[in-house]
Amino acid sequence: MKSPDRERIAPLNPPYPNEAERHLGSLMPKWSTGVEPLRLFRIWARHLPLAEGLRGMGSYILGRGLVDPDQRELLILRVTALCGAEYEWGVHAVGMSPRSGLSQECIDATVHGDAADESWSPEQSLLIRFADELHATSTVSEGLWAGMRECWNEEQLLELVLIVGFYHLVSYTVNAVRVEAEPWSRSFPVLEPDTTES
Repeated sequence: MKSPDRERIAPLNPPYPNEAERHLGSLMPKWSTGVEPLRLFRIWARHLPLAEGLRGMGSYILGRGLVDPDQRELLILRVTALCGAEYEWGVHAVGMSPRSGLSQECIDATVHGDAADESWSPEQSLLIRFADELHATSTVSEGLWAGMRECWNEEQLLELVLIVGFYHLVSYTVNAVRVEAEPWSRSFPVLEPDTTES
């Protein structure tokens, strides 16, 4: 993964102050035993009241939401890819998205594919369009909203909007602060050149 310019806000390093240690210990998922808390979490932990507020929304989205985990992860990957937030995309591409059931092909297609990509099911194609429209226009067209209503109820639709919005917030943070890559995460996949004859 390419290194950004120097981080503009350094993450906390151990030994952590007691309150920060409790906060950071509450954030990491079970699969991450033995992994240092994410650099992003350690940067947010410099402002604990803010970090605690963010934890509530993040914990809900990742652990208690009504949207299926594979659909949630597809949206997160697409949003972070659209924002160029390679740090966050790479964390989810390794840590969360495979565990949700997304195939490697689907994970990679969130970076270079479009809504017509053959990797997607019809519902996944709707989610890609949804993320793309919200990112480009800050709203959703009537036709797309009608299609979404056929697949998700109102509570789920609210969550889907909030997932896109929350991961824009995360993407803005990692891009503006220039968070360095985790040693175990992934880079964006390289788009292979089209070698077919025209």
